[in-house]
Order: sequence, then structure tokens, then C-alpha cells
Amino acid sequence: MSKYDPLWQYLKAADNEVCKLSYDEIKKITGFVIDHSFLTYKKEAAEYGYEVGKISMKDKTVIFSKLK
Repeated sequence: MSKYDPLWQYLKAADNEVCKLSYDEIKKITGFVIDHSFLTYKKEAAEYGYEVGKISMKDKTVIFSKLK
């Protein structure tokens, strides 16, 4: 089980083509602040039908796109 499972479950349930989440929204979903380890975990999103797109450090957002 991954520490990001709540985020992947959220994306799967949302079922949007594109989902843009702020770091604060991700914290509310996961219960912790996103950190550099997210880069290691982001590949897990594919198991839930999504890929991690742009990670904006400036805007503090992450864009997720549904796999086709």
C-alpha cells in the first residue's frame, strides 16, 4: 500500500479527463504535505487510470490526466 493511495482513489472516483489539484487540496486528501518523494510515487497513478502531468512549484499545483 502506497502513502498516496488516498490520492489515487480520489482521482479514480472523480473520473475527470483532467484534474488540477493544489498542494493544499492534495494535503486534505492524503493528510500530509506533498514533498519531493512524490516524484517516485507518481508512476502509481497509472494503476488508477491517470498520469501525472505538470507539477508547478510556482503555482503549487499538480495536473493529472486520464489515460486513454
